[in-house]
Amino acid sequence: MSIIVSSISQGILWAILGVALYLTFRILNFADMTVEGSFPLGASTAVAMIAHGVNPFLATATSLIVGAAAGLITGLLYTKGKIPILLAGILVMTACLSINLRIMGSANISLLDQKTIFSLSFLNDLPKYFDGVVLGLIVIAIILGFLIWFLQTELGQAFIATGDNKVMAAAFGIKTDRMTIMGLMVSNALIAFGGAVIAQNNGFADINMGIGIIVIALASIIIGEVAFGDLSLNQRLVAVVIGSIIYRLVLLAVLQLGFSTNDLNLISSLILAIAMMIPQARKFLKLEKVLHMGGKAND
Repeated sequence: MSIIVSSISQGILWAILGVALYLTFRILNFADMTVEGSFPLGASTAVAMIAHGVNPFLATATSLIVGAAAGLITGLLYTKGKIPILLAGILVMTACLSINLRIMGSANISLLDQKTIFSLSFLNDLPKYFDGVVLGLIVIAIILGFLIWFLQTELGQAFIATGDNKVMAAAFGIKTDRMTIMGLMVSNALIAFGGAVIAQNNGFADINMGIGIIVIALASIIIGEVAFGDLSLNQRLVAVVIGSIIYRLVLLAVLQLGFSTNDLNLISSLILAIAMMIPQARKFLKLEKVLHMGGKAND
C-alpha cells in the first residue's frame, strides 16, 4: 500500500511540471526545451540556499524568480534574436548546466538534517508518504486556482489568442511577442518551483536531474487528454494532474514486472509514445467500424 501512496505522491508533485508545460506545449503550441535546464536550476537554487541556512520557504520562492529569468532569456532569444524556439530553449538549457554547477559548487547537494518545506509539524504527524500527497495537493490546488483565474482575465485571453492564431492576435493589437515571453516566464517559473519542491522531497539536488523531464511532463499532458477526451481548458488543467498520477501508477506497474530503475527514461518514452498513438488507433478503429457497417448495408 505504501508504494502506491508514494507513486500517487510523486504523481501529484510532478504534476506541477505537466501543468506548467501545458502553457507552452498546448496554448503556445511549441515544446520548450528550457524546462530541462530550469527544473534543475530551481532545484539547485533552493537546495543550495537551504544548505546555507536560508528559510526553505524563501528558498523555494526564489526558485520562481530564477525559473522566470530562464524563461525570459529564452523568450528574448526567440522573439528579439529570431532564434528558433527549439534552439533557443536548448541554448538556455545548456547554459543552465554551468550555472547550476556554480550555484551548488559540486555535482550534487544533500539536504540531510536540513529543514525543508516538508518539515512542517502537521506533515510529520501524517503516515509515511502522505506528507507529499497533502502538501502536493495544497500546492497544485493553488497553482491551478491561479492559472484558471489568470486565463479568464483579459491578459490571459490575449495569451490564449496568441497561441491560437498569432497573426490574427497581432491584427487585434495584441503584443504577441510580449505574450510569448510572458508564457515562457510563467511556465519556467512554475517548472523551477516544481524542481525545488521535488528536490526537497527527494532530499537532494543533482546536476543531471533535469535529463528527460520534458518527456515526463508531456506524458502527464498526453495521458490526461487521452483518458478524458474533449474537455474545457480548465478541465484539461485538472486532467493533466490526474494524467500525472496515472503515469506514475503505470510506471510502478511496469517496474513491478521486473524492469530496472535504469530503464526509467526508456519506459517513460515508450509510455508517452503509446499514449500519443492511442488517438490515431481510435480513429482507425472507428473508420474500420464505419467501413464495415457500410459494407453490410451494401449487401
